[in-house]
Amino acid sequence: MTAVGPRLRALRRETGMTLAQLGESTGISVSTLSRLESGQRRPTLELLLPLARAYHVPLDELVGAPATGDPRVYPRPITRHGQTIVPLTRHLGGMHAFKHIMPARTGSGAAARPEQGTHEGYEWLYVLSGRLWLALGDHDLVLTAGEAAEFDTRTPHGFGNAGPTPVEYLSLYGAQGERMHVRAKPSPRDASRDASPDAPSDATPDPRGPS
Repeated sequence: MTAVGPRLRALRRETGMTLAQLGESTGISVSTLSRLESGQRRPTLELLLPLARAYHVPLDELVGAPATGDPRVYPRPITRHGQTIVPLTRHLGGMHAFKHIMPARTGSGAAARPEQGTHEGYEWLYVLSGRLWLALGDHDLVLTAGEAAEFDTRTPHGFGNAGPTPVEYLSLYGAQGERMHVRAKPSPRDASRDASPDAPSDATPDPRGPS
């Protein structure tokens, strides 16, 4: 049970909740939550059950029960900010994998820029279908099926749907700054472009349309 505290802290940071927000959700005081995470309070069933419900994870995962030998992950979809998030990993430490399903845009007007946030960590994502709007710092990028991106999550970032159909994408997130290492041989076009210091970079239209 000594590893429960670090697991609780990792889960809370992963979800982006503060101790106060978690306390409101579970009915557990902030001081008790802090002591649980630091290992100063013994985790009891009465405390762990509401935390497991708040984090949408099974109790045995929360306490680090021994693996049964079954490598399959049984995801429990989470609905957050209008999109469905499907956890693809069950371990609370290290890298986490998720599938995101963002519904199609509604209405004919220009879309508002995605709300941005920051937190510790590093994220890698890959678009399966649709058009994903990535608002990264002051930049607005539209990623289509087959495109990937990676960035430090301390940079303000937000996601939106830039097209008329749902968006599906995969993301890998490391709370401690772990990075996805991808090696690829550059294409002749990329190599020639990189060799020219005056070559313009590719530009993606702003999904909000002309100002």
